[in-house]
Amino acid sequence: MAHISFDASKLDKFVHDNELGEMQALVNAADAELRNGTGAGSDFRDWLNLPEDYDKDEFARIQAAAKKIQSTSKVLVVIGIGGSYLGAKMAVDFLHDTFYNYLPDDQRDFPQILFAGNSLSPSYVHDLIHLIGDRDFSVNVISKSGTTTEPSIAFRIFKQRLIDKYGEAEAKSRIYATTDQKRGALKSEADAEGYESFVIPDGVGGRYSVLTAVGLLPIAASGIDIDQLMTGARDAMNAYTDTDLTKNEAYQYAAYRNILYRKGFTTELLENYEPNMQYFAEWWKQLMGESEGKNEKGIYPSSANFSTDLHSLGQYIQEGLRNLMETVVFIDKPNHDIDIPKEDGNLDGLQYLEGRTMHFANTKAFQGVTLAHTDGNVPNMSVHIPDQTPYTLGYLIYFFEVAVAISGYLNGINPFNQPGVEAYKTNMFALLGKPGFEELGEKLNKRL
Repeated sequence: MAHISFDASKLDKFVHDNELGEMQALVNAADAELRNGTGAGSDFRDWLNLPEDYDKDEFARIQAAAKKIQSTSKVLVVIGIGGSYLGAKMAVDFLHDTFYNYLPDDQRDFPQILFAGNSLSPSYVHDLIHLIGDRDFSVNVISKSGTTTEPSIAFRIFKQRLIDKYGEAEAKSRIYATTDQKRGALKSEADAEGYESFVIPDGVGGRYSVLTAVGLLPIAASGIDIDQLMTGARDAMNAYTDTDLTKNEAYQYAAYRNILYRKGFTTELLENYEPNMQYFAEWWKQLMGESEGKNEKGIYPSSANFSTDLHSLGQYIQEGLRNLMETVVFIDKPNHDIDIPKEDGNLDGLQYLEGRTMHFANTKAFQGVTLAHTDGNVPNMSVHIPDQTPYTLGYLIYFFEVAVAISGYLNGINPFNQPGVEAYKTNMFALLGKPGFEELGEKLNKRL
């Protein structure tokens, strides 16, 4: 039995009894493309066996580097964008107390993990520098090429601050580069300057890279047991190999969302009931959006954080355009639970909940919302996870990774490339005046 469970029982009014079975032949074909490397993008499937076939020596170096960072720094600044930061951010949030990064240094056992290079906002960088203050810090810069604009600018800024604070020699010992194994600007700089460096594998795209050094170093530096993270992913890898849709729930999820997509449910909301899962949804949105949104088709990934967003988006979900489907990731046993206190009188009308817990109320909210939205003709699926541990997160990561790979092949696209991402970069380079883009820059400036 899988460690997590997928529940499609609320799809009865949207999916006929025979439809899942009719998807079996298509799923068999998609699985063959994925496992045999005959599908598009086959060079980027190394994540598939990564939980077992990872570099054990580098893994040990990651753990050693994390301990060094913990002993020398109060802050680790992680510089990256897209898949180079979202996986680490979601894992640190998911696996720590909600306000982990807000605690003062003497109340944390491990460094603050803060992120830069994920925007071009000068105010954000200014405020981050102010937050770090005079405290000791290290930098983990993550880039395959070393020339991506957002992280490259941030790296220049924080590298200079390291040099100003520690001098060039010690600054170099506080920089950890996660980059290409053989080539690229960052790899060349790391080799020349002697930064400790880690590898972004060639066969693992950015959005699938959280279980490589890209995610593992900052996650480990925050005090998380990455051995357990990888064990959970490895067990999921072994659990989701059977193509039988009655047995493989990751493949079930892929099949059901494609059935619904073909019926006009073109937007999927990933929802949660725990605030520290907000960035899990952000990681999921990149995984799904970059994998499926191409060739003028694909399910649009969105998200909502309940019950908070029920007071802002709930009306639209209940009665708006009927192109929505929902997938809830629900934690059956939260990190903590709190009793609802008893009071004399009943001014707030909560006497009926006295003796209950907040998790009881949260669970009933989830169940009530599911029924209401289903009645409102919004298909609802749910993924139940038992807890918020590294093992469970590793399992959950792999569930969604293998599901979207199958889902992409079911929809006839390459789930491992992202050609559209380059369009904005080309325009930005031209408008910034980057050499080689002058002619395009003139044309674009006339349009502004």
